[in-house]
Amino acid sequence: MKLHRIAQYLVVVAGCTLAGAAVSAAPEKKKAAAPPDEKAAMEMMAKAAAPGEAHKKLDALAGKFTVKSKMWMDPSKPPEETDGSTERKWIMGNRYLQENYQGKFMGQPFDGMGIQGYDNVTKKYFGSWIDSGGTGMTLARGAMNGNTIKYKGMMSDPMSGKEIPYTMSVAITDNDNHKLEMWGPGPNGKDMKWMEMSYTRVK
Repeated sequence: MKLHRIAQYLVVVAGCTLAGAAVSAAPEKKKAAAPPDEKAAMEMMAKAAAPGEAHKKLDALAGKFTVKSKMWMDPSKPPEETDGSTERKWIMGNRYLQENYQGKFMGQPFDGMGIQGYDNVTKKYFGSWIDSGGTGMTLARGAMNGNTIKYKGMMSDPMSGKEIPYTMSVAITDNDNHKLEMWGPGPNGKDMKWMEMSYTRVK
């Protein structure tokens, strides 16, 4: 009986020793990074949220405009020409321009809505677009050089059934006139001019 108890004692001691060794051998957990200074974080967020000079460069796009559009489905054929109108308004404290467009496409009424602005964090201009001609959203980002913003983006293509790349430029001639041009893959797979839209301010 005594020997049995001694054996039990040795087993317990050995178990505790092994457990202690395992704990001591385990790597120490890395200390969590110190949280950022609250005041500094708030200042960074406020700076990122404040509209600035890059936003003011979009002022010429705000207002009501008549629009003359040219659209090419086939580069070997004349474009379809239509008239339309658009209105852009600053929203959310002059942080974003919201656009509402009315016109025609292939003889049918056509409505579109867009949001554009400038991201202080990424240092990029951006635009999103939805319209009655589809169910997808077109997104693009770009930079301004002189008076022209050049964008690159992706859009849903019903012909191929997938997203395809496109490029777009918005040239601000003056406070009352600007032009949008858009390029993408044509029927032969090579880039072609898809669209040209000339905007004139309504006075």
